[in-house]
Amino acid sequence: MDTLTLWQLAALAAASTLVGFSKTAVSGANTISLAVFAAVLPARESTGVLLPILIAGDALAVFTYRRHAHWPTLLRLFPAVAVGVVMGTVFMMWADDDAVGTSIGAILLFMAGVTVWRRRTGADSKVAPDESGGPSGAGRLKARSYGVLGGFTTMVANAGGPVMSLYLLSAGFRKLGFLGTSAWFFLIVNTSKVPFSVGLGLIDAQSLLLDAAMLLFVVPGAYIGRKCVDRINQKLFERLVLGATVLGGLQLLLR
Repeated sequence: MDTLTLWQLAALAAASTLVGFSKTAVSGANTISLAVFAAVLPARESTGVLLPILIAGDALAVFTYRRHAHWPTLLRLFPAVAVGVVMGTVFMMWADDDAVGTSIGAILLFMAGVTVWRRRTGADSKVAPDESGGPSGAGRLKARSYGVLGGFTTMVANAGGPVMSLYLLSAGFRKLGFLGTSAWFFLIVNTSKVPFSVGLGLIDAQSLLLDAAMLLFVVPGAYIGRKCVDRINQKLFERLVLGATVLGGLQLLLR
């Protein structure tokens, strides 16, 4: 921390606030936070610093939307996500910053394009939400594909949010079902990533010291997000999620 300038600390604080906002309002927007952390800190090490901040945001989101999760969807995703996390851990053992950024950016843009195409062709209309806000007929292959990609991207660059956002949108989730399912998903997945990150040397005493300072800014972000989410209609919500995904993917691909 003593090597960071005041402006760099301010940028990290703003990015931490955005983490809280994204977890309770527009999931996927924290790709901007990822970009800020990667710009201020070494890209590889930034993932370890950001992880505890994301977990704090996940915990606040679970507290806010805990009753809206669709557990059948979560249980369908977790096995594939576990495979993706292991693949991401192996990838991180040899990949440099450029390989990480290019790979994740390309995946996010591809997934955003697939989602837009499916919605325009009506392919997702076959998935009907049930009374809990979740999909009643989502294909297992689709869930496994997104699950593996989500696990891989969240392990490599904490960028699983956009991938899971695209899956939940394509599965027909409404706002509260989307946010509740996403909150539980990432609290469980991000917590499970901690041992892997420690083993890779991405989390240590220095990173936790910086986290302790940044956690103070997550709470007001989450509060602002909760106040704003009721004012965002479903179509705008979906467009914001897709837009955040595209911007995050471009930033990672072009940096």
